[in-house]
Amino acid sequence: MLSTFEVLSSAVRRDIIAQLRRGPSSVSDLNEALGISQPVVSKHLRVLRDTGFVRVRPEGQRRWYELRTEPFREVDQWLEPYRWMWEDRLDRLGRHLDAQREENQS
Repeated sequence: MLSTFEVLSSAVRRDIIAQLRRGPSSVSDLNEALGISQPVVSKHLRVLRDTGFVRVRPEGQRRWYELRTEPFREVDQWLEPYRWMWEDRLDRLGRHLDAQREENQS
């Protein structure tokens, strides 16, 4: 069984996840949107399904893939101790941009 971070280490799987953020998609939808072959999409969807990142909803002949939130919570929890680094930098960037805007308006 792959770890959450091993699953996310694949660029193709990250692209599939990004596409599924827009809503449920079929294999053919993903194939067309990402420009990769159906066997490659299916292979990565199987990994995402087996590791709990996506669920499959059969509808007639089609299978719709959609994201599940639970694995992303694990990533969120892992990142929590590091948020201070980004928040501080983003706060400084915000102050810098505000100062730039004030200078340009003067």
